[in-house]
Amino acid sequence: MESNKKKEAWRMVKFTFFSISAGVIEILAFTLLTEFSGWSYWPCYLIALVLSVLWNFTLNRKFTFKSVANVPVAMLKVALYYAVFTPLTTVGGNFLAENLGWNDYLVTAINMALNFVTEFLFQRYVVYGKSVDTAV
Repeated sequence: MESNKKKEAWRMVKFTFFSISAGVIEILAFTLLTEFSGWSYWPCYLIALVLSVLWNFTLNRKFTFKSVANVPVAMLKVALYYAVFTPLTTVGGNFLAENLGWNDYLVTAINMALNFVTEFLFQRYVVYGKSVDTAV
């Protein structure tokens, strides 16, 4: 039992560090697009989010969850998560930034925090579930 708690804690630590690296990618891409493209909030956010998702999925599948789950099936599950998360945060974030005048970076940080918590739970229990630690 204690060993499982340690494994789960270590898994959360790894997920946190990979999420931080994905967050760096997201905020750098968002900043470059925001500052140099002249685009509104939503395309900048959406492109940055997609880049970070691809990075995060790849690293977490191999190193955090160590899963041999079918990659296309796992990607489809993650795509379904983002089919809900992305429109909610894109439309909601755009409303906060464009209509209510909230700072773009504050809105993005809030979205990133929501993503961190909900994505860990979704990947751990839905995407990988019983296939965690099945890779050699």
